[in-house]
Amino acid sequence: MSKLFSKENNEAFLKPLNLDHPILIQVLGICSALAVTSQLKPAIVMGLAVTIITAFSNVIISVIRKTIPNRIRIIVQLVVVAALVTIVSQILKAFAYDVSVQLSVYVGLIITNCILMGRLEAFAMMNKPWPSFLDGVGNGLGYAMILVIVGAVRELLGRGSLLGFQLIPQSFYDAGYMNNGMMTMPAMALILVGCVIWVHRAFFYKEEK
Repeated sequence: MSKLFSKENNEAFLKPLNLDHPILIQVLGICSALAVTSQLKPAIVMGLAVTIITAFSNVIISVIRKTIPNRIRIIVQLVVVAALVTIVSQILKAFAYDVSVQLSVYVGLIITNCILMGRLEAFAMMNKPWPSFLDGVGNGLGYAMILVIVGAVRELLGRGSLLGFQLIPQSFYDAGYMNNGMMTMPAMALILVGCVIWVHRAFFYKEEK
């Protein structure tokens, strides 16, 4: 048990949540923040989908890494990710069709997410399955965290609701309050991601020396 949660394994899971965050530090995968964060629900689902796909693609590539010829390793990685994306897409259509429609083609485009391919190439190809799984979960949760923050802010200020439940009372609207329509525009997602990166680097992030 101690080996499963050794210092190295803990770092593989925790570093992507702060010191090596895929969006806040590496500035990867921000395209999804523009596309699927106008509401909180699709942001949560996309975050979970990427977490699951990153974790299990890492494990699969780690298990077979010694049998993959170097010259076709990228093709093999793409095939593994594409298979997992197809499975997740079909599950969403079966059990959460409304969210699947909201996410549209963006679920399929997970295969192009540079976080996934980066972790497969930089970590899974050189490490054992368990650390690779932790690395995938850590990077997926780090990515999902930003989508949830941006999605919550955009839905609350742009629609006055969260997860479809109205939070701003009707009396506020009767008194003259108006939803911020700009929050529903993709440009605001980029601005909010920039603000989150600034806050993180200013108050929570210290560079390793």
